[in-house]
This record gives sequence, structure tokens and C-alpha cells, in this order.
Amino acid sequence: MVNDLVVDLSRLQFAATALYHFLFVPLTLGLTVILAAMETIYVTTGRDIYKQMAQFWGKLLLINFALGVATGLTMEFEFGTNWSFYSSFVGDTFGAPLAIEGLMAFFMESTFIGLMVFGWDRLSRGQHLVVTYLVALGSNFSALWILVANSFMQHPAGAEFNPVTMRMELESFGSLFFNPDAQAKFVHTVLAGYVTAAIFVCGISSYYLLRGRSLEFAKRSFRVASVFGVLGAGGVITLGDALGYVGAHVQPSKLVAMEALWETEPAPMAFNAIAFPNQAEQRNDFAIQIPAVLSILVTHSLTGTLPGVDTLEAEARERIRNGIPAVLAMEKLSSNPKDEEALVQFAAHKADVGYALLAQRYAPDLTQITDEQVAQAARDTIPEVWIVFWAFRFMVAFGLLMLAYMVFAMLISLTNQIEKRRWFLWAGVLMIPVPFLACEMGWLVAEVGRQPWTVYEMLPTWLSASTHSESYMIFSITGFVLLYTIFAIIEVFLMLHFIRKGPDEPGAHGAAQLAGGY
Repeated sequence: MVNDLVVDLSRLQFAATALYHFLFVPLTLGLTVILAAMETIYVTTGRDIYKQMAQFWGKLLLINFALGVATGLTMEFEFGTNWSFYSSFVGDTFGAPLAIEGLMAFFMESTFIGLMVFGWDRLSRGQHLVVTYLVALGSNFSALWILVANSFMQHPAGAEFNPVTMRMELESFGSLFFNPDAQAKFVHTVLAGYVTAAIFVCGISSYYLLRGRSLEFAKRSFRVASVFGVLGAGGVITLGDALGYVGAHVQPSKLVAMEALWETEPAPMAFNAIAFPNQAEQRNDFAIQIPAVLSILVTHSLTGTLPGVDTLEAEARERIRNGIPAVLAMEKLSSNPKDEEALVQFAAHKADVGYALLAQRYAPDLTQITDEQVAQAARDTIPEVWIVFWAFRFMVAFGLLMLAYMVFAMLISLTNQIEKRRWFLWAGVLMIPVPFLACEMGWLVAEVGRQPWTVYEMLPTWLSASTHSESYMIFSITGFVLLYTIFAIIEVFLMLHFIRKGPDEPGAHGAAQLAGGY
């Protein structure tokens, strides 16, 4: 019998490590590209101020990159330690993009970042610029393959389930790579990283302007980042809309949680701007609605509609019952893989096998399942609505705030008004945490919204976890949280140390200064 507490603790541990790791990822993605832009200006104009900018922001990138690697490596081991059945189930498919990420992207990024930071006096301008571009390319390639793997969990395209081996076997690498969820999510996530880096650079530049330090450096850094950030913020919102549109078709259960849509409504559907979802009674205790907006946002029309929780649960009950013969056929195939009757029975019901596996949590013997157990499993197909609902709204609110900030930052920078707007400089410093919070909210929407599945509609989360003891999981979580908190403190300490120290004078040896600082 499954230990629900062990499953929940395994989820908590992976969530904690992933959220810590994701504090470092977006800044790395964006800073590499901003550095490439700054250095391109330096190489084409020959102005040392842009070299000074590239060297300084490169130091902060190196700190962030090192701690991002330290927090990210352990996550891949968690698949084997805490999610052993999941690893066996998806290893043939999930492992391919992860292996490519390591060989093609991570090694390239980690190799060239050393040359980028320590090669200023050893490489020509053109050679160093190529290295910087390779670092940016490697970091973005790394994100691409990680998101291809993640999108397989959200929408398992390109693989077929083998009932004999109990594995998802890769059939089409092209379908895996060109998964619509992967493509939209990649651009959305990468652009979110660009905005994170832009606000980070603007915020620190604002600090220097408030202190009256390194004024030329700060103004030019602010200008490059603000233009970069406007483009990124607009793209994040646009691709976020695309992800919502894809999600309406691929993961309707996540979408109803994002919108707290308990009952199917006729078009045009109202948008719940604010609501207090009550999952136990499947209603909103309080809601402020905007008429017709949900249909426009999700279906891009006034006539489009979405199934609510009531409709999705009714469909889930049917799919659970339809999937039971497939699970029973799998039990026969486990003892006789060549049982033709069982193979035919599985093929007829394989589309719903995941729903029957979901119901096994409550009815280990599916031949004895009751209507109440079917209904209970169907209710599980809807994720925790209040978490997804509010995480989505905070993410959107932060996104709109960042867009407004970046537009105004670009305008006052291009009109040389930045030093006269001290209130805006203070706002820039206070804005630094906002993109990180937005990224964390986005992660919650994506991952909590996928529940109760590790592989959507194929592998339930309750079946995926390893069989550890509760005490082991508590000890493991405590250790990871303490270790990662130390990493976060180190990141903040090193960042503040180099920010207080400020940029080197143009022409100084950036690598030597960095080593001396350490």
C-alpha cells in the first residue's frame, strides 16, 4: 500500500530544490545575452566603457552560474533516489533530452564561461566575443533541452507506452522536440530570464546612480538593460498568452484551476479577477468577475467556451472505467507477454490506462472498485485550485508591473532623464526581487497545475515515488533546505561584495580583480 506521506514529502523535497535552483537559472539566461550585447558594442565601437561593463556584469554572472550549477546537479539524482518508478517509466524518453542538454549545452556553457571571464588578456577582441556568444548560446540551449524534457511530462508527445516493459518508449524524436508545449514554454521561460537580468542590471545601476558612483558605467548599463527588458517583457506576456491557448487544449484541468472555473459556462465566459476558491465544496466563496474576458483570453473569441470542473470530473469518471480493462490486461501480460487476447484488450483501452492507474490508489483490486472510489479518483484529477489560481495571478501582476517599469525605464533613459528621477531609481532597486518572484510563481503554476500526474494522463504521482521511510524523507528534506539556504546566503553575500566594490576602471584586468576579490 502506498504511503501518501512519503509521496507528499518526496514532492516537497523536489519542489524545494527546484524552487531554490530556479532562483539562479533566469538570471544566468538573461545576463549571458546582455553581456553578448555589451561586448558587441565594445568590439564594434572600441569604447573601453563597454568592456568595463562586460567585465563587471560577467563577474556577477560567474557567481550566479556557479551556485546555479551547485543547486541543479542534485536534482537529476533525485529522479533516481526519490522517483525510481518514474525514472523507469520515462527513462527511454525523458533521458534523451537530458543527455543532449549535458553533452551539447551544459558542457559548452561551463567550458566557455571560464574563457569568457579569464580570457580578456589572452584572446583577441573577436575571439573573446565569439566565446561570449557561445556562453549565451550554451545557456539558452541548456534551457531548451530541459524544457523539452519538462514538456514531455506536461504533454507526452513522441512516445508510446509499452504494457509489457511498463515504459514510455521514444518513437518520434521530432514529435518530442516540436511538442507545442515545449516550444511555447521555451520562449516564454527564456524571455522571462531576459527580463530578470534586465531588471537586475537596472536595479544595480540605479543603486550606483543614487550613490553618485560610476555614473557613466551605470547610465550606459541602465540604457542597454532597459531596451533589452522592454523587448523581453513584451515577449513574455505574448508567449504567456500562447501558453494559455495551448494549455486550454492540452491541460484543461490546469486551466480550470488557473481560472477557478467550477462549472461549465456558456460563452462569453466571465474572468475571475479575484476569487477565494473552495475546493471541498467546488465553488468560489467570493469572486470579482469581468464579463466576457475569459473567452477572449483563452479562446480568442467571444463565442468560445471551456469545460468546467464538473465536466472534467464527469469525463474522468468515464475514462477511469474505460481504463480498467487496460490495467487488467497489463496484469495478464506481466505473466505472459505474448497473451494475444490481453494485447488486444490493452490496445482497445490504452488511451485511458493512466486514469485507471490513478484509481488504483483507492482500489488496488480494480475489479472491486466502487462508484465512490471512482468519484474520489476523478476529484483528484483537479489540482489544488487555490495555489494555481493565486500563483497565476501574482505571476501576471508581476509581469504587468515589470512591463510598465521597463517601458518607463527605457523612455527616461533614452531622454537622459534618469538622474533627475530619484524616486524611479529607488523603485529600480526595489524591483530587483520582482522577476524572481514572478519566475517562482510561474513554476508553481506549471508544476502544481500538472498534478495529480508526473506524466500527464499517463503516470500518477502517487505511483511514481520510491518507497522510502518517513524519517528518511524528513531528514533528507531538512538537509537539502539547510544546504540550499547556505548556497542562497553565499550568493547574496558574494553579489553584495562585488556590487559594493563596484566596476573596475576601464582596461583593468577583470579576471585578476575577480580572483583577488575571492
